[in-house]
Amino acid sequence: MILPILAVLSGLAMLVWGADRFVEGAASMARHWGAPPLLIGMVVVGFGTSAPEMTVSALAAVEGSPGIALGNAYGSNITNIALILGLTALVSPIAVHSQVLRKELPILIGVTALAAYQFIDGVLSRIDAVVLLSVFAGLVSWSIWQGMKKKTDALGREMEQELALHAVPVRRAIVWLVVGLVVLIASSRILVWGAVQIARGVGIDDLIIGLTIVAVGTSLPELASSVAAARKKEHELALGNIIGSNLFNTLAVVGIAGAIHPVAAPSEILSRDMAFMGILSLSLFGLGYGFRGRAGRINRIEGAGLVLCYCGYTIFLLAGT
Repeated sequence: MILPILAVLSGLAMLVWGADRFVEGAASMARHWGAPPLLIGMVVVGFGTSAPEMTVSALAAVEGSPGIALGNAYGSNITNIALILGLTALVSPIAVHSQVLRKELPILIGVTALAAYQFIDGVLSRIDAVVLLSVFAGLVSWSIWQGMKKKTDALGREMEQELALHAVPVRRAIVWLVVGLVVLIASSRILVWGAVQIARGVGIDDLIIGLTIVAVGTSLPELASSVAAARKKEHELALGNIIGSNLFNTLAVVGIAGAIHPVAAPSEILSRDMAFMGILSLSLFGLGYGFRGRAGRINRIEGAGLVLCYCGYTIFLLAGT
């Protein structure tokens, strides 16, 4: 059991390091190619921080561990909203001014509803996976169009400041991009192996391992980037990381896993995990959207409430084992 635990710990550490290098290289390359800051913030950074979830779930599907593949994706969504966004709001209350993010919040609700509908029959087929990936392709196209169309936006301004502070030469950006991707793949393989061995060794369903240990580990890049952005008062980046990551997880991560191998999901995925994820998404919409001309805002009390919800959910999962 010692070796699998070491594999999980080392895999998580390598995963976080590789994801950070990958996103830094990708964002710098996009900037050198002349991409607008808003586009980089919406697509490259928002989706790039979900690279760990994608590689882990894809490898889990290849190796016949659907519980880890699904648990990682949906558990990361729950972790992003309840734990990471809650901790971020505790560091600095989050004010939402970006019109782009306010448009993405309703999309997140719709995507979550689509994912839940696909699991009513208990199976994610390849056709379901193609639908998810098609929606994802449309969403990326829309994001690119929005990023190219809008010249001034709160998210774009904050992203431009970050790019200016962390300018990277082209050669180094290419190196970080390649090295980050290689480390992501290698660390994901180590992490999946360790998680499967632990689940078998202690008799816990691999779905629970995916929803907890693996999900928190693959969400560490979002935690680091969101808390760092909040400390700099870059609230749009903090929330943009979460929304972009959750959209990527629900559509691309699950879609890729389902395309590799159809996934049979236990009933609790829909009744417990996806239901809780839906409630959190609705809560995020209510807090972050803003109504009657009022800007959306997540204060420290609401942030503490989100963190408590995550703790309660985790305790409920572990108690059920």
